[in-house]
Amino acid sequence: MPRATLEISGGAIRLDRIFDLIKSCRYSFHDLSRVELDARRLAAPRFNMPFELGLAVAWDKLRPGQHVWFALEAKARRLQESLSDLGGTDVYIHGGKVQGVFRELCNALVRTEHRPTVQEMNVIYRGLIEVLPEIKSRAGAKSAFEARAFADLVVISRALADTARGRSLSP
Repeated sequence: MPRATLEISGGAIRLDRIFDLIKSCRYSFHDLSRVELDARRLAAPRFNMPFELGLAVAWDKLRPGQHVWFALEAKARRLQESLSDLGGTDVYIHGGKVQGVFRELCNALVRTEHRPTVQEMNVIYRGLIEVLPEIKSRAGAKSAFEARAFADLVVISRALADTARGRSLSP
């Protein structure tokens, strides 16, 4: 089930919400492909994803076997250049494409009880793209990453996943 800090209301600081989510999930996926300097914007790169990956790695070290984290990247060998402390870690390279992300999620989840297929993920993705404008409109949201819109997308993604899984012939 997709999780995000924006689903947690209340006064807890963001760092506490992020760490609580990591602790509550069996798996976490950290896509580091967007951590890059955009010279056109003259803005500093955001380091939230590498920081959150660090929290997940720490939680795994503190509670071995309770959490599995995965690092994803668009380009091969870039993680070794920017985060060399993770040397020897399997990084899932998606090439910056949706189909690449789906392929690498399949590779990452190969040992789980339910192994989603690329076809199942495509059904969910297409369904979410189709309903996103209506969900944003009903929630008065500018983005899918506002609390109400995200919560509605999670509900719909679960229904789409059940439908896709029912149609799938794979184990």
